[in-house]
Amino acid sequence: MKPMSHPLRRSLGLMLALAAALPAVADEAAIRKNLAERLPNFPKIDEVSKTPIPGLYEVRLGSEILYTDENGNHLVQGSIIDTRSKTDLTQARIDKLTAIDFATLPLKDAVVLKQGSGARKLVVFGDPNCGYCKRLEKDLVALKDVTIYTFLYPILGADSTAKSRDVWCAKDPGKAWRGLMVDGQTPAKASAGCDTAALDRNVELGRKYRVNGTPAMVFEDGSRAPGAIPAAQIETRLAGAKKS
Repeated sequence: MKPMSHPLRRSLGLMLALAAALPAVADEAAIRKNLAERLPNFPKIDEVSKTPIPGLYEVRLGSEILYTDENGNHLVQGSIIDTRSKTDLTQARIDKLTAIDFATLPLKDAVVLKQGSGARKLVVFGDPNCGYCKRLEKDLVALKDVTIYTFLYPILGADSTAKSRDVWCAKDPGKAWRGLMVDGQTPAKASAGCDTAALDRNVELGRKYRVNGTPAMVFEDGSRAPGAIPAAQIETRLAGAKKS
């Protein structure tokens, strides 16, 4: 039999590649169609992709992850754990989806506290009436060689907005913030002429990145941590982020 010419071999290879991709495309179309038809109130699907498990597909809704079969007959909510590496693949995917480019954050709108050399950097979204924020702030005091940028994020009501305004307009906002959160010292009332537009921008920033609660931290590598995680864990995350 006469060997195929190079153009024919290339065409055959392309056809085989396309044929291999067709089932995945068909599965995605079936998943989108069936979920939309069967669940009219189902949120908009941003992405459908294969998982390492044959026949199981990831359905991404913003930064939320669900799983389904190739026909959208079943939905699964939970984590996929790789037992070999002991890795939570679902959480790793969410971390990637929710990562923030640290370099793009508008740090001019944050209250700044420099401790030691300030070489390491940490961003915190905090509400002045948030109890967990106060607990976190007490742990942050002990961190060494870090600059902490706190975006005042008043989401717990009008009093949070008023206190955030007073902190932002203080002569030394960092001192006012820490005094309020750690020592319970009420900052002086803001003057009527103080520019508090940064607070509005902070709220929009938090909404953009889906910061749904406080405290929330962002490390230099873009990874996030919701809630008041222990000080030792913060230190570990800071060290890891600096090496990245």
